[in-house]
Amino acid sequence: MLKGINITNVLVLDQTEALEFYVGKLGLEVSNDVDFGFMRWLTVKVPGSHGPDILLEVPAPPGMDPETAAQVREIVTKGATGFTVGFITTDAQAAFDDLKAKGVQITDEPTRRDYGTDFGIRDPFGNHIRIVQYH
Repeated sequence: MLKGINITNVLVLDQTEALEFYVGKLGLEVSNDVDFGFMRWLTVKVPGSHGPDILLEVPAPPGMDPETAAQVREIVTKGATGFTVGFITTDAQAAFDDLKAKGVQITDEPTRRDYGTDFGIRDPFGNHIRIVQYH
């Protein structure tokens, strides 16, 4: 039986810019950064966690043909990939204030909901991210 998730992906258009955002602004840490020549395997994770890792994946060969990759890049840029990833915090307001001060694009102010308080941000590529503080 399945017992968990060890890796997931977020489509990004530039892995160096993705590192600046996901590590520099969100505070994640690099798990793997391997240059295979034909692609870069770049994963990040929440510090101290045992996964899942997030593959910062560029839509390009060998994962997809060039025509499909161009279409996917356009969809990502439009923010049409939907809810990409969600993070948990112990203090939504403090996380919100920190990210706003760092210039992160806010899409939804902290809002108290039945399950907790959450807010939305976008990465530099258009991906939607939610951050939640559970009650």
